Amino acid sequence: MRLGILFSGGKDSTYAAYLAKKQGYEITCLITVESKNPDSYMFHTPTIEQTKKQAQAMQTPLITIKTKGEKEKELKNLEKAIKKAKQTYSIQGVVTGAVESVYQATRIQKICNKLNLECFNPLWQKNQKQLLKELIENKFEIIITGVAAYPLDKKWLGKKIDPQLIKELETLEKKYKINIAGEGGEFESLVLNCPLFKKPIEFNKNKIIGEGNNWRIQK
Repeated sequence: MRLGILFSGGKDSTYAAYLAKKQGYEITCLITVESKNPDSYMFHTPTIEQTKKQAQAMQTPLITIKTKGEKEKELKNLEKAIKKAKQTYSIQGVVTGAVESVYQATRIQKICNKLNLECFNPLWQKNQKQLLKELIENKFEIIITGVAAYPLDKKWLGKKIDPQLIKELETLEKKYKINIAGEGGEFESLVLNCPLFKKPIEFNKNKIIGEGNNWRIQK
């Protein structure tokens, strides 16, 4: 089956693509929505422009659509992108990196139903700690590119997700009730290398913006 990946360049969408390919599906294209709204309900925004480098590293076509990021209205842009992928690459289904967000999962499913496409959510309801461990076991190199929850601050930007960081996150989860994998929006990530890439992507923290416990890397 030919599949398009809803792709943000973060750990979840990239790992979902990896699992789909591992299960024998054909990854035909990547589908990225660039939102101007940093607080988008649907889309990952920090370092979203890096998806171009990642697509090159994966040697996979990339479809990019821009949106203002207005709640619900941005779904029309997502539908446009998926429809383009179907017309251009004859995809038969869509893969998402949704883990716990019912808001995201239900809206993507609705669009797929409308376009007569299958919808796959390989990470759905996956144990968060196990997810992080699997990423490391499968040689995913990931850094944190945005934070939006106490006690995380700008010192977390650029940190690599490794066993030591997972221990730190476990401690914070117990003390502050944050989600260990950032599923509550606590942090955003960027995959620098993984088995899907022919080579790692290069990335520099050129600019950091924010205040308090809300920080992100900007190109």
